[in-house]
Amino acid sequence: MLMQTHEARLDALRKELKRQELDGFVVPISDEHVSEYVGAYAQRLAWLTGFGGSAGSAIVLTNKAAMFVDGRYTVQVRDQVDGTHYDYCSVPSETMGGWLANNAEQGARIGFDPWLHTAKWVKTVSASLEKSGIQLVPVSGNPIDAVWQDQPEPSPAVALVHDDKYAGQSSAEKRGQIAEWLKDEGYDGAVISALDSIAWLLNIRGSDVDHTPVALSYVVAKDDGTAELFIAPEKITPELSQHLGNAISIRDRSEFAGALGGLKGKRISVDPEYGVAAIAQLLEEGGAEVSFNRDPTILPKAIKNPVEQQGHRDAQARDGAAVTRFLHWLTLEGPSGKIDELAAAAKLKSFREEHGDLRDLSFDTISAAGPHAALPHYRVDDDSNIPIPPSSIYLVDSGGQYLDGTTDITRTIWIGPGEPSAEMTDRNTRVLKGHIAIDQAVFPKGTAGSQLDSFARQSLWSAGVDFAHGTGHGVGSFLSVHEGPQRISKAAGAQAGTDQALIPGMILSNEPGYYKQDHFGIRIENLVLTEAREIDGAEGEYYGFETLTFVPLDRRLIDKGLLSPEEIAWVDSYHQQVLALLSPQLQGDDLAWLEQECAPL
Repeated sequence: MLMQTHEARLDALRKELKRQELDGFVVPISDEHVSEYVGAYAQRLAWLTGFGGSAGSAIVLTNKAAMFVDGRYTVQVRDQVDGTHYDYCSVPSETMGGWLANNAEQGARIGFDPWLHTAKWVKTVSASLEKSGIQLVPVSGNPIDAVWQDQPEPSPAVALVHDDKYAGQSSAEKRGQIAEWLKDEGYDGAVISALDSIAWLLNIRGSDVDHTPVALSYVVAKDDGTAELFIAPEKITPELSQHLGNAISIRDRSEFAGALGGLKGKRISVDPEYGVAAIAQLLEEGGAEVSFNRDPTILPKAIKNPVEQQGHRDAQARDGAAVTRFLHWLTLEGPSGKIDELAAAAKLKSFREEHGDLRDLSFDTISAAGPHAALPHYRVDDDSNIPIPPSSIYLVDSGGQYLDGTTDITRTIWIGPGEPSAEMTDRNTRVLKGHIAIDQAVFPKGTAGSQLDSFARQSLWSAGVDFAHGTGHGVGSFLSVHEGPQRISKAAGAQAGTDQALIPGMILSNEPGYYKQDHFGIRIENLVLTEAREIDGAEGEYYGFETLTFVPLDRRLIDKGLLSPEEIAWVDSYHQQVLALLSPQLQGDDLAWLEQECAPL
């Protein structure tokens, strides 16, 4: 008999902890690759608690438990997780170490799965527990897996070749770059465990994780340009074997742990953010010398080559036509009050599918009506789904995965009848002013995202308001929609990713917002490409952004009186580019609507 309630699952876990002689256990949303999105088999936190967000953790003790989420999920966690069984803890003001020190008994043994946490996490939490005598204990078998009776198996889908005509560079060339880095730094090899890094390095893709086209695997890259790929045998096709060639040896994924233990005397680099604690532990126990460095594929992956840049432009053009058709449809059907959030998301997906070559969405569509739009990371499901109310704001944040690019766009739409309130148009226009400021930014070489972030907030700050998320994240090429190391955010420091200088070829989102809890939310998001700028008389190198996303903005939510002449000119120019790019792909009423929306302000 399957355990149907989360209370029963919590009770079963506690019995398993007792059997393993543990006083508690840490449950993250994670897999063995520290992925942002994880396969169904790794959704341990959702199974245990009911929490459906993409970031969070729980700690379960014998007599109490706690959920740890950041400000994005403050409302959601209370809706989905039973407060009679879990404390709600807000990250970063409340830490796991602090909660354990206050709630676990002196000398308690708290289990953790070393395949789901980084060595840095273990070191940080262990240090915070030192005074209380509480001990973190690595488990050899995850106790949730022992009680999750119908736990899915990892995806058996085959891995796919990602053609060089989309990648713009062969795997051999990429492995050569990594080999040069290893030799320059004095390493024999590097463990590459982030799934999108493996996909980029080998020019392969997969379908093992929703919305991110990757294949479950590990790679050990070597200083001679060769590599070992550890992957389930059923994922290998003759085409893939031919693509990988003789320089890449293919081994069963189950052999990875043993292979790490066989690198005695080798100097091996491991990424501190993506290399789980078990990897470092196995290397050290086998006699290898471990050094923690950024995964050497991350920066070259982020700097898109000319083929990838053009691929993004092409994907954005097709995607923009699909989103524009959806927005036209919504202006016709939305005011009826008969369209709900799920139906709107499904309709948008259908338009993307009609425009060809959609492989997947790039994330679950944020289809947010009325007060739901005030939740920046709202995810609609059968329980939360509501009709889109007439005379309200609707926010849709969505994207597609195409062979030539990954898209991510947000538009905020007024659903008639009637007109939006003065407050709504004011806030939307201030968000637009911030969006334009980022789009138009010109900055010297060496500028990091944190130095640009206030451009997006200045107009909001002058009205005494702000938004709680970052302004921009990196985006992959038919890979992860959230890709490092670049970011635009007021959070500072290496961990936040905002100390990374922006480099030509990097793609970022530009997405300021405003959220009035329980009322409405606004976000305007385009993708931009970092490019070199030629400036007469410039002293040094300067950069700016090329806009990649072209979909009309909602004119009804723009207060022209708040815009400067330069900002009005930007909107008119942007809409002329939208019209020029999308007109050839549209016809009939869709085209007429687009021409109307793109008329000068």
